[in-house]
Amino acid sequence: MTVGGGVAPSVLETLEFPAALERVAAHAAGPLGAARVTRRSPATDPDAIRAALAQVAELAALLLTDDAIRAEPVPDITAALELLGVPGSALEGAALARLGGALAAARIVAGDLARLAAEAPRTAALRVAPPPKELEQRLAVSLDADGQVQDGASRTLARARRAVREARARLVKQLDAMLAALDPTDRAPDAAVTVREGRYVIPVRSTARARIGGIVHDESATRATVFIEPPEVIELGNALRAAELDEQREVLQVLRDLTELLRPHRDAIAAAWEMCVAFDDLCARARYAVEVNGFAPAIGTGPLEIRNGRHPLLVGGEVVVPFDLVLAPDECTVLVSGPNTGGKTVLIKAVGLLALMAQSGIIPPIGPHSTLPVFTGVFADIGDRQSIAASLSTFSAHVAVLRDILERAAAGSLVLLDEIGSGTDPAEGGALATAVLQTLTRRRAVTLATTHLGALKQLAAETVGIVNASLQFDGETLTPTYRLLKGVPGRSYGLAIARRLGIAGDVLEIAERAMPKAERQLDALLATVEARARELDVRERELAARDQSLRGDAEQVDARAAELAAREREVKARAQRLEREAREQARAYLLEARKKVEDALGRARAAVDEATAREARRLVEKAIEETAGETAGEKTGEKTREGWMSLDELKRARRGSASPNLPQPPPTSTAPSLTAATEISLIGLRVAEAEPLLVKALDDAVLADLPYLRVVHGKGTGALREFVHNVLSADPRVKRFGFAPPNQGGHGVTLVEFRA
Repeated sequence: MTVGGGVAPSVLETLEFPAALERVAAHAAGPLGAARVTRRSPATDPDAIRAALAQVAELAALLLTDDAIRAEPVPDITAALELLGVPGSALEGAALARLGGALAAARIVAGDLARLAAEAPRTAALRVAPPPKELEQRLAVSLDADGQVQDGASRTLARARRAVREARARLVKQLDAMLAALDPTDRAPDAAVTVREGRYVIPVRSTARARIGGIVHDESATRATVFIEPPEVIELGNALRAAELDEQREVLQVLRDLTELLRPHRDAIAAAWEMCVAFDDLCARARYAVEVNGFAPAIGTGPLEIRNGRHPLLVGGEVVVPFDLVLAPDECTVLVSGPNTGGKTVLIKAVGLLALMAQSGIIPPIGPHSTLPVFTGVFADIGDRQSIAASLSTFSAHVAVLRDILERAAAGSLVLLDEIGSGTDPAEGGALATAVLQTLTRRRAVTLATTHLGALKQLAAETVGIVNASLQFDGETLTPTYRLLKGVPGRSYGLAIARRLGIAGDVLEIAERAMPKAERQLDALLATVEARARELDVRERELAARDQSLRGDAEQVDARAAELAAREREVKARAQRLEREAREQARAYLLEARKKVEDALGRARAAVDEATAREARRLVEKAIEETAGETAGEKTGEKTREGWMSLDELKRARRGSASPNLPQPPPTSTAPSLTAATEISLIGLRVAEAEPLLVKALDDAVLADLPYLRVVHGKGTGALREFVHNVLSADPRVKRFGFAPPNQGGHGVTLVEFRA
């Protein structure tokens, strides 16, 4: 983003804007991305600023859940791209290797951006189609990481290099043999074949030079050793040199071929490289936003509204006290007063820096629901501008800056003035400061000024658009709290600080008497206001703590209620489960008992005479009735087994039926009769109510040897009919069942036929 107008480089330096950019650039993956961040500057187009901040916020939101999103560092290929634009040029191996690295990075970044298209469309808009992958593959095969041409670049190059190796091997072998054949007194100590001026030589003593002959290419520092190329190997050396020249020509041809291969894709390579750098720049800004917990402000939608603001250069160090600065629509000038070391200068520099960063496309360390205007000009008069070389005193330097500000500042400007009116007579300085602030306020320029002058503290009450503010100071410990209080001027605490630093009490008494009465009254009033504010703060903290405690108690009660509700649901579910299990167990027991009854009936039918069969049937009926009683007894914890007897006991009972000593079964009022009904009606009953009646009707019909049974269940929803058919399907005594004819009830009646 480019400078939009009135932000001078001196103002950027004063506000330490470059240092803030360095903080952001530290999150870049490569030097080019970092350089792109540090070159950012404030823009003045609201739409462009909003788009840039929205793009950063979008990616920052993804980084909170997926920290694996990372940019790829790319080398600087600017010179290579320029040379590709020159027809007939050839790139060096190192430049081609950098291009290969850029192509590889571009392919990775393009793939990552394509995957982000659904979740981060603004970020994915950076994507461009990467150049063909064949370019990257060809460069990887032809060059190593340092740009040296590899043997696999071409077959001709491979043959040339093989010829060089063979020529070198022949030459070195010949020289080794000649060196070994020399007299030890002619060889140099630790002699070995070496290279001088591109020729292979052997080191010999200078005294043997004439006997050996050849070309001397070098000598030692003491001249005791000379490096000779013997005449016998000169031709071998020439052959090696010729082979090396062939290799060099082939290497140059490979570089030319690779350059020509890339030249048609120059624009695509440049676009892909720019995509990588832009994505690195974006990732750095998004990671910075996550680190400082920043939120994208609304741009140009209202007056200045900074919530939870922090100085960008203080974030990440010690605990930073955030500030809230909210201006009403009719407020333009904030006059910050208070003691030294209270943080006034840091505050106004923070406001300027936050605005500059936002207009540069960087989410600053501010909280949600913040609003920043778009400032077309930023002016600052901060620090001591004394210049001996320019014959400027401190006051003169400040006046020169104020003159420049008054000439250029207008609506839409941000003006930061530190210690306005200082450096001269307080009365004259206060008058000048009053005129400057009133002029800037009439122009609707947003102005933040700090002062110690008591006269200026009353200005807010007299001028519309000017509001007092102060940074809270602990009057008891005389230490700053750095909390911004809007609407309340601050005390300077000059005499109190002097007392703490050891100034004599009698001196301070004289100073207090020398203060104007109005100043003393204003200071006393401010002291009362501060004391009341501290009381209100304490009360507010107590109420907040109490509210937090009540919230905690309420949460505990809610948790206990939820726990009890869960236990109640668990108990109900357990009761239902136990009831269901009991019913299933009772049903299984009845089915088992029914099977035993059928076995007894079968054996009774096979008895010797009819009298024995009738007796067996009576006892079986008695057993069934008492079995039902036992089932009910299980539900109440009772255990009975009366009424059951084996077939032998039945025969003995039959033989001794006339005996008065035969034990008689206990009387029961619910003993079934041997005469059973041929029809049972279940209409109007639920399934649970109909089940025992249906089972008993089936048992009675079987005991009475009835050939069939009519079950009237009605049509209704069909649930009862389905239940009846399920029971009949599971009963082995039922031979078949089906619906009655239409004139006898149709689907509302089921006819049951029993086995013989």
